[in-house]
Amino acid sequence: MSELKQLIEKYIELEDNFDEDNEEQAQELHDLGHEIDHAVYHEEFVIVYNADTEDEEVVALIISAEEDEAEEFFIPVYTSEEEAQKAIETFIDEYGENNFACDKAVGNAIVEAYSDDEEFLGLAVDAPQCDFVIFAESVHDCSE
Repeated sequence: MSELKQLIEKYIELEDNFDEDNEEQAQELHDLGHEIDHAVYHEEFVIVYNADTEDEEVVALIISAEEDEAEEFFIPVYTSEEEAQKAIETFIDEYGENNFACDKAVGNAIVEAYSDDEEFLGLAVDAPQCDFVIFAESVHDCSE
């Protein structure tokens, strides 16, 4: 299991048991979130794309599709080939038979590639199995 996945599982567990009045717990959650932001920056992810399209379009999770609104989206990224395969199975079940393929990319490169797109919100880690998103502006490395 990747270090990032372990950090996310710990974060989710802390968040599920979060007590608003516990300042120590709040600080621990904040610090862990910051550590996750750094891990995402450096993590090599598996990304899924639709190999049936001419430009091999990366799968995106659209979160708003109102008629008059822009289609804001997250790029789903996966911490392992196994997680990506589970997602592909879900995509096929929901959307029918498609020709999906995988590639690898580092978190900061993915964020950079979509940084000019105003509708890009960030990364969804191990979606749809894990409901954990990281907003693009959070992904950073303090040492740079």
